[in-house]
Amino acid sequence: MPKQTLKNKRTIAVVGLGYVGLPLALELSKVFNIIGFDVKKQRIEELSRGVDINGEYSKKELTSSKIDFTNIPDRLKEASIIIVAVPTPIDHHKIPDLSPLKGASELVGKNLKKGAIVAYESTVYPGVTEDFCVPIIEKFSGMKCGKDFKVGYSPERINPGDKVHGITGIIKVVSGQDKETLEILSKVYGSVVKAGIHKAPDIKTAEAAKVIENIQRDLNIALVNELAIIFNRMGIDTGEVLKAAGTKWNFLPFQPGLVGGHCIGVDPYYLTFKAQSLGYHPEVILSGRRINDNMGKYIAEHTVKQLIGSNRSVKGSKVLILGLTFKENISDIRNTRVIDIYNNLKDYGVDVFVHDPYAIPEEVFEEYNLSLLKKPEDKKPFDGIILAVKHKEYCNYSLKDLKKLCNGRPVLIDIKSVIDKDKAQKAGFNYWRL
Repeated sequence: MPKQTLKNKRTIAVVGLGYVGLPLALELSKVFNIIGFDVKKQRIEELSRGVDINGEYSKKELTSSKIDFTNIPDRLKEASIIIVAVPTPIDHHKIPDLSPLKGASELVGKNLKKGAIVAYESTVYPGVTEDFCVPIIEKFSGMKCGKDFKVGYSPERINPGDKVHGITGIIKVVSGQDKETLEILSKVYGSVVKAGIHKAPDIKTAEAAKVIENIQRDLNIALVNELAIIFNRMGIDTGEVLKAAGTKWNFLPFQPGLVGGHCIGVDPYYLTFKAQSLGYHPEVILSGRRINDNMGKYIAEHTVKQLIGSNRSVKGSKVLILGLTFKENISDIRNTRVIDIYNNLKDYGVDVFVHDPYAIPEEVFEEYNLSLLKKPEDKKPFDGIILAVKHKEYCNYSLKDLKKLCNGRPVLIDIKSVIDKDKAQKAGFNYWRL
């Protein structure tokens, strides 16, 4: 492989223009010629018109960029660096689903220029890049890794909806199969990431670093969720306990709640899958996952108890869920655990209605066979309201606004502790929070 410099690596292709690929392509386009590739023709057409259906970027930001959007695979042959940023989900059995990565690797292999570098950003367990992706590229390219092309790995650290912690302000972990590849990728990423570059000693280390970032958060949230369950049985307000404990300088400020999305609720299963394949059964990681995965059921059960406490018949009662996305102020519904509340309440015979100002109705129906309300008041009056997602619109609701949606002494389940407990009770709500 001939010696390469940054100058002759001006054309970079980003494969996958979702929550990870698009922000990366936009930043890199300020320095390099960028080919933005996605297999979805509609996505390419929308981005070319300046439309980001995810709502992360404005028309001006997209149309003013120098990204060459395309869904033509042959265009990848123009790139000296191909960055793969496709999702790595889990299936219904919580087993890693590497099919998007497999498809992307096949596509790259079929359209790879000799001497190119392929860098992966998708979250995986250690070994996927070299043991899974490389053989696929070699098979479909007819080339040999290390001789005709090289690979690297630089885990994404995108937080959808976060306008403070963007790509340029977060230290970027970079790895390569050899020193030359590491240096080239470090310079490429370093040209846009102002926070700095951390050079991992090898690809497996970088893969492992990424997967444990979210495992750590998952376990911390599982701890406070378990504490919330315990304190609820003791009749103690968890929010007040956390407030008091938080006065200590080194207390970690985690809050109880639902753990969904494409990272925290998924990544741990990648490492546990690999660990089990090696004959080790992870105890702590999986126990945390069990706690967090069951929180939707736990909240639904307490909603039923509160309905009974308000002298409402559970079967046939009407409950409004405010918010469906996995976090506030974004349209991302991937792996949202709000759906667990919905499904469990339906099992109890409750008539459940969902409103979300950010979720895309067509995506929600396709994924969950659920039709969103256009307005919260469309099916009023309700016997209860579950404030599930802390969207800014919901934070602006007054207790009077919420009361207008209900009748009698309604139930108010405040998952994110948005509303003052005492004020809610004085307003006539049967209030409960984690």
